Amino acid sequence: MVRGPSVQADAVHGGIHISTAAPAPPHRPWQLPPAVPLTGRTAETALLEGHRDRAARAGRPVLAAVSGLGGVGKTALALAWLHTLRPDFPGGQLYADLGARSPQGPADPAEVLSGFLRGLGVPPQHVPATVAERAARYRSLTADLRIVVLLDDADTAAQVRPLLPGGRNVTLVTSRRRMSGLTLEGCHHLPLAPLGPEASVELLADTLADDRVAAQPDDAHALAELCAGLPLAVRLVGARLAARPRRRITTMVHALSEEHGRLDALALDGDRSVRAALDLTYQALPDAAARLYRLLGLHPGPEFGSAVAAAVLACGTEPPHTAHDAAAGLLDALYDWNLLLDTGEDRYRFHDLVRLHAAAKAQETDAPEDRTAALRRIADHYLATAMAAEKILDPQHATLPRPFGPGPVVAEDLGDDAEAALDWLERELTNVMALVRSARTAGFPQLSWQLTDAIWPLFPRRKHYDQWRAAHAEGLAAAQELGDRAAECRMLTSGGLGELGRGSHRTALEMFERAARLFAADGDTLGHARTLNYRGLAQQRLGNPAEAAALFARAAAELPACGDHRAGGLARLNAADIALAAGQWERAAEDADAARTTLRAADDAYNAARAATLLGRIRLRQGRPDEAESRLTEALTVLRAMAAGYETARAVEALAELAALRGQPEEARDRYREALDLYTAVNRPESAAAVHDRLRLLDEDAAD
Repeated sequence: MVRGPSVQADAVHGGIHISTAAPAPPHRPWQLPPAVPLTGRTAETALLEGHRDRAARAGRPVLAAVSGLGGVGKTALALAWLHTLRPDFPGGQLYADLGARSPQGPADPAEVLSGFLRGLGVPPQHVPATVAERAARYRSLTADLRIVVLLDDADTAAQVRPLLPGGRNVTLVTSRRRMSGLTLEGCHHLPLAPLGPEASVELLADTLADDRVAAQPDDAHALAELCAGLPLAVRLVGARLAARPRRRITTMVHALSEEHGRLDALALDGDRSVRAALDLTYQALPDAAARLYRLLGLHPGPEFGSAVAAAVLACGTEPPHTAHDAAAGLLDALYDWNLLLDTGEDRYRFHDLVRLHAAAKAQETDAPEDRTAALRRIADHYLATAMAAEKILDPQHATLPRPFGPGPVVAEDLGDDAEAALDWLERELTNVMALVRSARTAGFPQLSWQLTDAIWPLFPRRKHYDQWRAAHAEGLAAAQELGDRAAECRMLTSGGLGELGRGSHRTALEMFERAARLFAADGDTLGHARTLNYRGLAQQRLGNPAEAAALFARAAAELPACGDHRAGGLARLNAADIALAAGQWERAAEDADAARTTLRAADDAYNAARAATLLGRIRLRQGRPDEAESRLTEALTVLRAMAAGYETARAVEALAELAALRGQPEEARDRYREALDLYTAVNRPESAAAVHDRLRLLDEDAAD
């Protein structure tokens, strides 16, 4: 009876060695590639080290995943950090390129495990046959070692899981997509953003290794900005310059300044260009995500919400919610691949170079008519939502037709909240301005003035004077190009009100008079009568109250005769302001009360509240505080609900004055402070300074 292993032989020559297990690993692997100098990643390194410290205190293994764009420096960060750990992890270093973007496809975990086991000293003939057996053997071998493992360019969490070692070791994963599937394994996720401006310049100087950055600092910063913080791009342009030591940085700045050629200029060898790095990620996208990526590249603004993506995807045969649902899933996919940056509140933006890549792919792949249709749907999304905001804030304003493209049109739901409507207009102002500027060259110039007209309610309330002027200049040029006289006059009058607000009173008067001449030439008596109001405002600001009063009187008579009672009410309101300034209180009260009545009948709550504020101020001057309080409180209720910051401030300031007259200094202080905050918020420094002086006088009186 033989128990255990046995050997039967006829004749044996030499020594006999019998073993029932694979031999222990004879050496320690040191497989990490060399680290390159790391620039500007101090904070990220500290985050990784902090995660390692917490895991060590908890007695857990360390697992972290660094994700980001191709070329953003994921592997450089990983290698730089892991090499510093060698003294604490003497058991060795394992490395595998998981080939997520390899032409041959992602690496098979079974093959990677085979390589790891052989690296740990397991002879090929003793490597188990199945993935599960290899993974178990791998965990057993590493359980008592102190090693680090770098899994570079991972494709999915499923690919990574079998490659996690046993014991309290360190595993770092890099990927172009976020490895959210590893969260249950205790993974610490570190999205890697592009470098900041100073770090980019430092990297450029390190790459050049000469004095050109120090000698040409402005050009160096300009070049770094054109590379948009992508280390690969900085290294590429640096390498090209380093090969030509007498070439100035300015030359490369000029080469990159043309957007259409920037990706081509950011190349050194075929496999080291920014375009090639992004192409690899793009090729892995599902078809629907790739299409959304390309067409979002046409968006002219810096960021966008999910409704824009729904507009891009929309077609006439599906309900609106279908496009929204599809957009949400595809945006998640683009975000997971680090092709989009999440800016919060369901909003996204492209890295600058990624946007160029997406637009280039659209140019290569999508037919011109498809690109034009997608851009038109984007523009119509902004136009439709701006019109919804306009209806909430100023329903009387939309008097000119604004037809949409072939559609479908996807608009955001703003409800009936005036504050939300204003916030949307302000948040999207940069995007709308980008469309206003690009609409003519994109083939739909009418959108330039239509968008400008639709966002009008934002300008008098939030005082964005620079955009006010720029939008109306673009809209005016488009209207003139189209020969649309009504739109041209609207751009002149609305734009002129902006010039009044910014203090360019003479320019405003010229614009109003130009509109008046156009109306007269067309025989448009109503349009001409409306300019009387505007010209009166300009004369008032120019210090010509008599001329202003005459123009307001004409407007108050002519506008109702032409059928526009609302505009006639506005003329009475303006006349009341002139009379108040002249100390003609009874006349001012008569005009203000008539304006309030007319405007309320016209359902113009905003201007009716303005008239109530003015009437309250007049009653203060007349020594009728109770009536003043009634009118001012009425106005304030409406203006607060409409988020009309400047007009709210005027009503609050008048109530502060009333409290001071009644001997209520604490209430007066509170009201003045609120008015000061409101004036400051809407950029009215002169009004804020006057309120500040009144507060100072109140404090001095209290001190006495």
